[in-house]
Amino acid sequence: MAADTVICASHGPTLPASKRRALIELVGGYGLILLVLWVPRTEQRPIYIAAIVWIVIATCISFDGLRTMGLRVSRPLRSAWIVPATIALAACAIGVASALGTLSLPRTCTLFVQRYWGYAIWAAVQQFLLQDFVLLRLLRVLSAKHAAIAAALLFSLAHLPNPILTPLTLVWGLASCLLFLRYRNLYPLAVAHAILGITLAISVPGHVDHNMRVGLGYLTYRTSHHLSQNDHTVSTNVCATAEASTLRSSLHARP
Repeated sequence: MAADTVICASHGPTLPASKRRALIELVGGYGLILLVLWVPRTEQRPIYIAAIVWIVIATCISFDGLRTMGLRVSRPLRSAWIVPATIALAACAIGVASALGTLSLPRTCTLFVQRYWGYAIWAAVQQFLLQDFVLLRLLRVLSAKHAAIAAALLFSLAHLPNPILTPLTLVWGLASCLLFLRYRNLYPLAVAHAILGITLAISVPGHVDHNMRVGLGYLTYRTSHHLSQNDHTVSTNVCATAEASTLRSSLHARP
């Protein structure tokens, strides 16, 4: 009887290979991202490169197709409302910041573009990571609803210990995942992310949110070592290697 029990246990239900692979890809990629955020700046570059390589290889191996990834959209007008709705929300936030005296706009349109073009690109990368790397792998293991919640939680945890970004990214992460599941269109979500991030950057003083830094960068932030509120820049949540020249040239800080 005992031997039969052992045999039955050894042949019990196991996680399918596709689900195991999805979890391995997710844990490996997310773990490397967290390492980038929490190691000293001098040690970030090799881990950052490893994270990029891991995510690229995992995406190629487990390629879900352009339509599933929201990169080839059959009915783009269905989700067209997302961008104007985001603009309206940003306008309200800017109005509040202006009334409170915390609004900090670049003096010219040229300066605005120079300062934030890099972040706009990075916003698209973040949405790709959230939807096409994290969410799609969670969908192989969990139901759509639970996968969206789990993805939002992971996205939010990557913004610790920033007390402003952590709750905001939880809300945006969940909203964007649900919208992605409904419309399968990554593009308006990337644009909305850029609008919201830039709005936050020009509305909240740098000394309050530590220039939107996260991880070890948030803890080691020193106001005296950064630009004044008039030169408030946007930081990112994963691009935390040594400050790349392209980001620095566009006045983008990393976490």
